[in-house]
Amino acid sequence: MSTVVQPPSPSSSGPWPERVVVTGGSSGIGLGVARAFVEVGSTVGLIGRDRARLERAAATLDAGAAVVTAAADVRDEHEIGSAVDSLAEQLGGIDALVAAAGVDGEMGAPAAEVTAESFRGVLDINVVGAFLAVQRALPHLRRSPGASVTFIGSDSGFVAAPGMLAYNASKGALAQLTRALAVELFDDFGIRVNSVCPSITDTPLARAGLGVDSFDDVPYPVQTVDDVAWAVLSVASRRARAINGVNLLSDFGYTGRSSFPA
Repeated sequence: MSTVVQPPSPSSSGPWPERVVVTGGSSGIGLGVARAFVEVGSTVGLIGRDRARLERAAATLDAGAAVVTAAADVRDEHEIGSAVDSLAEQLGGIDALVAAAGVDGEMGAPAAEVTAESFRGVLDINVVGAFLAVQRALPHLRRSPGASVTFIGSDSGFVAAPGMLAYNASKGALAQLTRALAVELFDDFGIRVNSVCPSITDTPLARAGLGVDSFDDVPYPVQTVDDVAWAVLSVASRRARAINGVNLLSDFGYTGRSSFPA
């Protein structure tokens, strides 16, 4: 059995990772997470597919903060590897990785109508892309005491709804990927791996997928990007050094409700 590498106590350094890389950083949860890290003093590297969109997103962050960007498709091993290495060089290393890149697939389509191409496409980004980001960041994370990885999962990895087949499958796989990597990387390198799993969050992706212009009048609670970002900050903090292998449900407690009609 390998010797477990003990993460540093929070007193040995500040509570927040100094150098953070975020995939899917062009909008939505990824951009919100980047903004939250900037606000606590971290330097941030953003990865997104579209370079122009990525630069516009970076420009919305605090102009005085250290924010660098690298365009890459998380499905492409060469692109994501080059992007991670470039950001690590510019940041001087990587203390935390947040894998936020994701798509929802053919929302509303019944199983008989979901195409193989679409199904694979969702898993390629949501699961394989998340794995590749970790794999390519690992050499850099290993050099950082107390490093961490945080995936953006979903309550859809634990409960299901019709018309979300590929998305449900991908987020379920991501929950188990979190556990598997947490065991291996913590024992070998002291790297923690967790996921934050929100319910519906008000993002452009969610609005488009559900076909709504606003969540103002929906009969269920909807969280903000800032809500999710705060949860990510919490598990990535060095003060959370004992939190590892956790899929943190952020869903107002809905998955804990009984279906008994009372």
